[in-house]
Amino acid sequence: MENIAKLRKMHNWTQYQLAKLIGVSTSTVAMWETGKRKPDYHRIVRLCELFGCSFSDITGADIEYDMSGETRQIPVLGYVRAGEPNTAVQNIIGYENINEELARTGELFGLKIRGDSMEPKMSDGDIVIVKKQSTAENGQIAVVMRGNEDATVKRITFRGDGITLTPLNTAYKPIHYSKLECKNLPVTVVGVVVELRCKFI
Repeated sequence: MENIAKLRKMHNWTQYQLAKLIGVSTSTVAMWETGKRKPDYHRIVRLCELFGCSFSDITGADIEYDMSGETRQIPVLGYVRAGEPNTAVQNIIGYENINEELARTGELFGLKIRGDSMEPKMSDGDIVIVKKQSTAENGQIAVVMRGNEDATVKRITFRGDGITLTPLNTAYKPIHYSKLECKNLPVTVVGVVVELRCKFI
């Protein structure tokens, strides 16, 4: 996809500026340009709109783009707090495309981040792709429910005396739940974060 770099430079845009226009991270644009990753069909359409070019100008071929890469849509189910647990909103607020390889790993859904406790890795407005499961491994970033409504996203650690949820932002303190609290509230794992999609717009 080196044509993306050529077209970008023709418009005198930096990778950051192009990423902002499309709604992806700068590193994603860099991977497109080096061929380490391919944009999905919908983002190629957006690139064509921005550059005023054809599909073949982006893909470097006069063949129809292979949409088998990222064509599986998953719902974005409201918001999850990157901070203190809050009431989880589970209305569908949008959709994200994922590739077939990721889709085969299990049941997945998206959540929109609110708050800044997971900065600098996750920012307010970012989308996390979550694999639905009731367990997690120490050190994984998990979506955890407290009771039936409160949800948060944190790095999880299982200890002998309970569960600790640790923010990445050092301005926030870890949240610890004892074994008794985990049982009575209850505190449960909803899933683990498998992908982060940064939003610049």
